[in-house]
Amino acid sequence: MKIFKEFKEFITRGNVLDMAVGIIIGGAFTAIITAIVNNILTPLINWIPGADGTGALQVVLREAQLDEAGNVLTEALIIDFGAVISAIVTFLITAVVLFLIVKLINGVRRRADALKEAVKKKEEEQAAPAEEVAAEPAAPAAPTQEELLTEIRDLLKAQQSEKSAK
Repeated sequence: MKIFKEFKEFITRGNVLDMAVGIIIGGAFTAIITAIVNNILTPLINWIPGADGTGALQVVLREAQLDEAGNVLTEALIIDFGAVISAIVTFLITAVVLFLIVKLINGVRRRADALKEAVKKKEEEQAAPAEEVAAEPAAPAAPTQEELLTEIRDLLKAQQSEKSAK
């Protein structure tokens, strides 16, 4: 039971499920690329050297052995360079498309991260003025009318004292 529980935990992790989805999509994508290569590119590759497109990129090492009725006793031994070239083309197309997809995803992630940083910075800037206002000492209260009149009186007395001293 412990093994079953551990397996259940392993299989229900997000990264295992993501990997499974990736494998399924990769298989479908490979089927598309293989169909394109086999049905479009391979005939074009076989057509390039000429020779009616049949066996142009093949080397027959041993002919097929047939009986009198025309049944194949032993298959022909053939080196098919066209199949190798098709596999290489399939790999290159798949690699380029996957590279572009990964590059696109990374670009989207970078933009999302930059956007998150910008939003976070803006929120911090908006929060900072409120903190600064709270951190600054309170401005002195406005003087009352009585205090202002007392100050004016003192200034006038000081001016009269200066005039009389001259």
